[in-house]
Amino acid sequence: MAEVEIKFEREKRDGVVAVGTYLFDAARRLGVEVEAECGRIGECDSCEMRITHGIDFLSESTGAEIKQLSASRRKNRERLSCQVKFEKAGEVVVMTNKKKKEEMPEDEEKAEEYRKQFEEFPLEKKIASLVKLEAIALGDTFSFILNSPSAVFGKVLDVLAEFGLKMDADAKKSTRPTEHEEKPENTNPDKAQTKSAKDKTTSQKSEASND
Repeated sequence: MAEVEIKFEREKRDGVVAVGTYLFDAARRLGVEVEAECGRIGECDSCEMRITHGIDFLSESTGAEIKQLSASRRKNRERLSCQVKFEKAGEVVVMTNKKKKEEMPEDEEKAEEYRKQFEEFPLEKKIASLVKLEAIALGDTFSFILNSPSAVFGKVLDVLAEFGLKMDADAKKSTRPTEHEEKPENTNPDKAQTKSAKDKTTSQKSEASND
């Protein structure tokens, strides 16, 4: 089977895929993140990539690409990765489209801002933050965890374990039908005393009948 050597410059990733593979799929297989706002149907340009070498090994521009990419962008060898596939064996080098900061969704901007602040926190504040937060990017904590003293290391792991269990429980709860939600036990002391009295009366009647 004919193969293509594909390299992603920005991510410094490379590999081999079969001729006939779409660029989008090749990227995903090699661990390169690709957006697909339209669901891979060619109605947006979020998956656009620029071919820096080997464009002759790719399929011709589709109608969707002509519609979404201007003539100047196509001349710049920009392609929609969901629309283009490898047609010939060879080497192809790609530069992915880095999202501009102003184009980042608001939640991503907030996450990025927190990550920067988190890196500057002293260790104790980081640990406290892990307990308070409802979400965490674990990759951002590995560096300081692995370089911490053993006592602190254990403490951090305990916090992370507790956090993980809470997130798992919350995830399960969010997917349950309302009818299946666990109901809190009745802690009304008056009702508890009434139930106890009834149980005692029933017990006395049972003993009397046995006599």
